[in-house]
Amino acid sequence: MNVDAIAAEHATRLRDVDPLLPAPARFGPESPGTVLTAAAAGSAAAGLASFAEVAADARDALWRPLIEHRLKVRLGGPDPAAAMEALLADWETHLAETVASGDWDTAAVVPRPSRDSTGSAELLRHGFAPARVVAVRPADRLAAAGPDTTPGVRIRPAEHDDLATAVRLRLDLERYDAQFGIVTLRANAEQEVTAELAELLDADEPTLWIAELYGQPLGIVQVQLPPASGWIEPLVAADRVGYLTALNVAGEARSTGVGSALAAHAHQVFDEAGIEAVLLHHALANPRSTPFWYAQGYRPLWTYWYRRPAVR
Repeated sequence: MNVDAIAAEHATRLRDVDPLLPAPARFGPESPGTVLTAAAAGSAAAGLASFAEVAADARDALWRPLIEHRLKVRLGGPDPAAAMEALLADWETHLAETVASGDWDTAAVVPRPSRDSTGSAELLRHGFAPARVVAVRPADRLAAAGPDTTPGVRIRPAEHDDLATAVRLRLDLERYDAQFGIVTLRANAEQEVTAELAELLDADEPTLWIAELYGQPLGIVQVQLPPASGWIEPLVAADRVGYLTALNVAGEARSTGVGSALAAHAHQVFDEAGIEAVLLHHALANPRSTPFWYAQGYRPLWTYWYRRPAVR
């Protein structure tokens, strides 16, 4: 099977599915991982099976399992779902030969364009569930006056005296998200979050803001602008990409407009920086973040299907 031909057909289908998807990267000798191919019902699939591991005390370990086995998929032919089933079966064999079973801190992950539902039933049959989404908000410039104000809400750049408040709100967000199977609370979470936010407070340009409600600091929003956001640029067809790292509001301030005010402020920051598209991650099962972000103009771009542990 010609992997490049499969990839070309896959790319053609995705162009019709979602104009914000980037052109799929080529699977070549330089690709990190193992290229798998499969065929069924006159259709063909190619997959790049890769492996990544982080140490338990690494900052990235706060947001993911320690060991991830990923499969990037390319589908071609008149019955791409059948080809997907055949590819997943081959990957299962590959995983069974290389992965110890039963370790919760491992995951098998299949990223899929959110609007390309082909293969969803096959993923479910193999024990995967849609768990994490990369959502996108194309540029939608606000008026020169900026976002509307919310009574009682003041948003200002975070200062060094706000570090404890910002850490508390970030850790509250992590604890809540940990219920949904992606974020994993680590023993060093407070230490790592404190170090990360302290670095932001030392930066020349603000990327962390505090929301006060009638003088009480009860919300935060954290963003990344280019070049810091360059790591996520390949996921979207845009030249200047921003990333909304985190937004959280204390429980006593929910449903007061603080969260929407923080989001609008972040969007104004992105607009002023000439950002073409803003990306963020959220847990699909989160009953707060999923409706909130889509009310702010976001929509799913990539859906990550997870199975934990990677091999049962």
